[in-house]
Parts: sequence; structure tokens; C-alpha cells
Amino acid sequence: MTSQLLVKNRTTTELVQDAKDLTQEIQKLYRFDEIPWVIGYSGGKDSTAVLQLVWNAIAELPPNQRTKKIDVITTDTLVENPIVSAWVRSSLKQIEKAAREQEMPIIPHLLQPEYTETFWVGLIGKGYPPPRGKFRWCTERLKINPSNRFIRNVIRNHGETVLVLGTRKAESSKRAYRMKQLETQRVRDRLSPNMNLPNSLVYTPIEDWRNDEVWLYLNQWQNPWGCSNKDLFTMYRGASTDNECPLVVDTSTPTCGNSRFGCWVCTLVSQDKSLTAMIQNDEQKDWLYPLLNLRADLDVEDSRDRRDFRRRNGSVQLYERNLDGKISVEPIPGPFTKKARENWLRKLLATQNQIRCNAPPEFKDITLIALEELSEIRRIWLEERHEFDDSLPKIYKEVTGETFEDSRPGAGDSLLGADEWSTLEELCGEDAMHLELMAKLIDTERQYYTKSRRSGILSDLEKCFDTSSRSRKEAIDNAHLKRDLKEAVGDGNVAAIKQLTIGNAQSQDEVTETEEKVTATELLTIENVQSQDEVPKMEEEEQENISSTELSGWGAFKYAAQSEATEEE
Repeated sequence: MTSQLLVKNRTTTELVQDAKDLTQEIQKLYRFDEIPWVIGYSGGKDSTAVLQLVWNAIAELPPNQRTKKIDVITTDTLVENPIVSAWVRSSLKQIEKAAREQEMPIIPHLLQPEYTETFWVGLIGKGYPPPRGKFRWCTERLKINPSNRFIRNVIRNHGETVLVLGTRKAESSKRAYRMKQLETQRVRDRLSPNMNLPNSLVYTPIEDWRNDEVWLYLNQWQNPWGCSNKDLFTMYRGASTDNECPLVVDTSTPTCGNSRFGCWVCTLVSQDKSLTAMIQNDEQKDWLYPLLNLRADLDVEDSRDRRDFRRRNGSVQLYERNLDGKISVEPIPGPFTKKARENWLRKLLATQNQIRCNAPPEFKDITLIALEELSEIRRIWLEERHEFDDSLPKIYKEVTGETFEDSRPGAGDSLLGADEWSTLEELCGEDAMHLELMAKLIDTERQYYTKSRRSGILSDLEKCFDTSSRSRKEAIDNAHLKRDLKEAVGDGNVAAIKQLTIGNAQSQDEVTETEEKVTATELLTIENVQSQDEVPKMEEEEQENISSTELSGWGAFKYAAQSEATEEE
């Protein structure tokens, strides 16, 4: 069953009546209490329809009843489709101006991720691979955290909030199923619990609308803050592969709802259909081609040759991989190597140069990566990766022709630099692990040099040896040994355990010492070790259960009491 069939078919007359009913419902909910509202606005059709419904409903109230503030929040991930991003920023300015002129209690806010959590800081700074289904590291950092920080702040100041969203059951069968589940937990009409944020409820006015009904409403009701809904319609049409956006559709006809606006770097979809369609449908958007080319470079199925064999914490973790019909136990690929990260930076800066050269005047200052992000990447390379050759300013100068101005105090002050790194490379020759170890040891000493207290230096130096003292082969062999030992413990095979531990010993003294250490306590400890992936998953599930319990309890108590008071009146 398609998502369109999950909602009932209505006539235009019924839609008009539903809009009137929603207006009364919004007014009633707005005046019911003093809980502030937060509207999620992306600039797309659904969030525009919701904001327009709320705006028109509140505008019909007398000015003395428009006392409750309504925050409108938009999250810019900093890697948005440039055309959509420009549209959203322009609409926020119009919303702010119109609200002031019409004396509406609506305040727009443009949110963005912390510069320590942006996409390019994750990929180029920390070396994360492009997001995949099993490692979706971007969504929470770029989209969820910024909005949650804002909503938590509202809750902190007012105790609670109502989050108004444009989510609809017709978007997908999965969305419809989830929304129907939440309906059973509603503590008042239309208000569902927010499983992630206690003391907040979710209101979804157009949850039962179809795609064509959303467009019909937007094209028949005037936009109250002065934006053109027809321009929005045109933007969606340009982002559809067939350059059409019919209002009445059947299950086989693609609509503008099928065009996907989002991050142009997204590798969670097979291709950026909306950006590709925009370029194909409008010759004046040819300047966006470099974005598609860079995204194609990001979306490589196998990037093992550019990634470390260890995780970011320096450990080697193994997994079973199906290789040509045979099971191969290999290290889980880690972050991008130093060389790969530097290459990504060059490509990104070159793409930014190319975009600026070919873009129309209004996009000449387009920024693909902010100076604050570059500063954070430089800090990670220097302080966390111990890459004291400080290559970022050199790459920036090489690609852009400009000098990199780092706003971080004392960022350019260091006892070590490119000359010392070159000397170390000559001394270590082709031994990459030796170079890494020496760099970590020397830079760790440097970091403690200016501290008044040097407590902790020994443990930090020891970590350098733990992660970088073995060659690639030795580190992988050691990981296999641990894996085999864990399997033997799980099977209770004491003979195999002794064979593995004694076989790995290098002297008779070590044999004796190893045999003494293989105790029942250690076997139980090894057997109960959980993988790094299991721990966060367990914690998330526990947190979700806790949040759900707290939410339903709070909401049921509050609104049950308020409903009783209303009935008595």
C-alpha cells in the first residue's frame, strides 16, 4: 500500500471545511494555557502550510489575546542545497518583518550545529567516513541537536512547550505507523508525547492531509508573511525529475512531494535527485555541477584504501566480511588517514572556488566551509591527532591564494612545525607507525610543556604506545589473538585458552606468568565484555523508556487536571 492510500480521499469542499475546523482548533489550543509554542519550519511545503494555518488562525484573534509567544525555528545544517537555503533565509526575514508589522507574537530563529559538530569537522577533522545506514553520524549532530538545544532552553525557562510540526501520515507507511502509535498515548486531542524531550508535546495539524491537498491549500490561501507560494511550487517543480508537479495524482504519478530537499553531501540516498533535477531543468543553475561532482567522490562504496586499520581510539576491531562467497575476518575500517583528510580539504576548497567563480551575483559569497570550521579542524589535527606539521594553513593558501586567519587565540603558536615534521619523516623513513609514535610522544611532551602541573603525562605517553607501537601486521595479529581467546572462553575450552596464551608467550618465564593469570575471574570478565556498539544501543533504549514513562505521566496528570477544571467551568 502506498503512503497516499493511508489517508482518506476528500473533496475540495471537505478540505475547505477542514481548514476552517483547524483554525478553530488552533485558536482553542493557543488560548487554553500559557505554554509557549515552537513551530518547526524548513521552508518546504508541509511546514509552510502549518505555519500559514497557525498564522491565519492567530491573526483572527483580537490583539489582546495574542499574548503567547510562538517561536519559529529553522535548522541550517551548513550543507543545505544552496537554492533552498537562500529561499529559507529570505523567508525568515520576511516572517520577522511581517510579524512586527502585523503585531503577531511570532519570532523566527535560524539555528545551526555547533562548529565542533558540523559535517566537515566530522569528515575532514575527525576522519569520519561519509554517513551510511549503519553509521548515520550526521543526523543527530546537524539536525536534531540544534533544535533540541533550543527546545530545552524554552522548557528550562517556561517549564514546558508544545512543538508544532508538519509531519503527515501520507509521507510514508513508516511515518503513518509511528504517528498512529503515538495517537494511542495522546493526553489531549491532537497532542502526542515527545519521546525525546520530556515536558514537551507534539501537535500535528495536517497529519491527515495528502500531498495534493497541501498544494491546493498553499495555492488557494494567500501567504500571510508575503512570500509567494507559487514560487515555492516552482522550486519543487524544478526539483522533480519530470519537471512537473500535478495537484491531482494517482499512485503511479510522481509529485513534487517526491523531490527531496536536504543536504547536498548526503550519502544516505542513492543520489541527490532534487539538486540534479534543478540543474537539468534550468541552465542557469549549471554552476551547481561541482557540488554533484564532490558528492559523487564522497559516495564511494569502498574507501578502505584511504582509511586507517584502527578505530579513532587506536584499537583494532574485527568483523566478519563476505568476500567472494567466503567469510573473511578483517579489521573494521577506521577514520580517514592524514593524507586522505588533507585531500578532502583540497577538494572542498577547490569546489568552493569554482562555485564562487561561476555563480550568479547573489551567490558569489557562497561558503561551503566556514572559517570557524577550518579552525576546529586545525585544532583537531594539531591537538588530538598530534600532526604538528600544521598543514591546514598551507593547504588553504595553496588552494585559495589567501592567508588563513585563525580566530582561535594562540592557534599559530607552537614549538613544533613543518621543519620538525620533515626531520622526523627523514629519520623514520618508510615506517609510518614509527613516525606516528614519535610524533605523538614528542607532541604529548610539548602539550605538557606549558602546563603548571604535569600530572597525567605518564598515562598519556603510555596511551601513545598502546595505540601506535605495533606495526599494522602486529596490531591485526594481536586483535585476532584476542578474538580467538574470547571465542575459546565463550566455549569454555580451557585447553584452547592455554594454547593461545602460552603459544603467544616469548619465554618460559612468560609461559609461567601467563598460566598463572588465566583464572576463572578473568574468564568471566572476558566473557561478559560488550562491544562498543552494544553499549550505546543499550543506553539509548533505556533512555527512551525512561523519557516515555516520564512524558506520559506528566502529560496525563497535567491535562487531566486541566480538563476537569474546564468541565467544571
